[in-house]
Amino acid sequence: MKNFSILVLEDEPFQRLIAVTGLRQLGLEQIHEAADGAAALARLNACDGVDIVICDLRMAGMDGLAFLRHASQAGTVRSVILSSEVEPELRQATISMIRCLGLNFLGDLGKPFDMGRAANLIARHTPPPLETARNQEFIDPPSLDEIFRGLEQGEFEAWFQPKFHLESKAMQGAEVLARWRHPQRGVLPPSQFLPAMEVHGLIDRLFWQLLAQGLTLQQDLARHGQRVNLAFNLQPQQLSDQDLADRVGRALAGAGLPGEGLTFELTETGLLEAPAASLESLVRLRLLGCGLAMDDFGAGYSSLDRLCELPFSQIKLDAAFVRKLINQPRSGAIISSAVALADAMDMTLVVEGVETAEQRERLVSLGCRVAQGYLFARPQNRDDFCTLLSSTFTAGSH
Repeated sequence: MKNFSILVLEDEPFQRLIAVTGLRQLGLEQIHEAADGAAALARLNACDGVDIVICDLRMAGMDGLAFLRHASQAGTVRSVILSSEVEPELRQATISMIRCLGLNFLGDLGKPFDMGRAANLIARHTPPPLETARNQEFIDPPSLDEIFRGLEQGEFEAWFQPKFHLESKAMQGAEVLARWRHPQRGVLPPSQFLPAMEVHGLIDRLFWQLLAQGLTLQQDLARHGQRVNLAFNLQPQQLSDQDLADRVGRALAGAGLPGEGLTFELTETGLLEAPAASLESLVRLRLLGCGLAMDDFGAGYSSLDRLCELPFSQIKLDAAFVRKLINQPRSGAIISSAVALADAMDMTLVVEGVETAEQRERLVSLGCRVAQGYLFARPQNRDDFCTLLSSTFTAGSH
């Protein structure tokens, strides 16, 4: 923690002194301070940026909102801790603005300065130092030829993000995610290859490789009396393929596995873009016994219409509601309504993005049962996932 650089933006001198003194007691050495936004920007330019800013909002001259906008454009701040006495609705809108600016929101410190709370929030700062992040911008992404070669050589792997029951902690399945084990660059996340794959029409090819790996895993587990539901993401262009459901059916038959072991996740945006012909694919997948999940539920504007029109069996609540759960009471009301809706429609509700025990306890109190997120497990390769599965009671397909 002592290597982090921090700027305290606070217009009240005594409050600023308390904050700076408290940060020094935490062992931090690179501490900067400013009384208004303009002075803060000048300080950032002089020190070439900081890792974290502890930011008040109301002040004379340039306020905290304008400061954050300018600092994000200049790339001189990576994470933000709010320390301001404003109404909950305004605070939440500010948090949304911070995230839209591409900054990491670490939490709300409030006033007066609390050293223990500050230490916990600062510890959440995980991005690399500014200079490291800037240098990474100049690393060229893998070329299209490398992606083709990777597909040919089977370098793309299925990784697994487990889903757990919130109370019993029994595993309820897993979402299948793509990783690229590049021979020179190591394991690459989707951000390094999915955009290029989408542009060049390679998503479908990747999907079938991941599905084959998932079915092979399910076969191996079945030999040991285990089973796990695996969820795969489908893109809009795949839904328009009239052969999609037939190919899935043939893959299941070849593996000797039931359709109940698979769930396909679709975003609301993707459903809006999909042609009417995609309805046939969705119905056929359900006829195979596969589940259908609406991913990022609540992130769009027509979720309820789509739930009524299409044969979904699962709702995945967008992680944004969980992030707001503790500091925005209205998020709790929305989640509670989603629980009631899923129960009324005989669907499974899966809550995404659970990262803290506090969030878990609040979700349980709202009636949520199934969730995924870093609190339980991060995405893992096949070997690590099998190890976790063998040590965790699996409640079968859901």
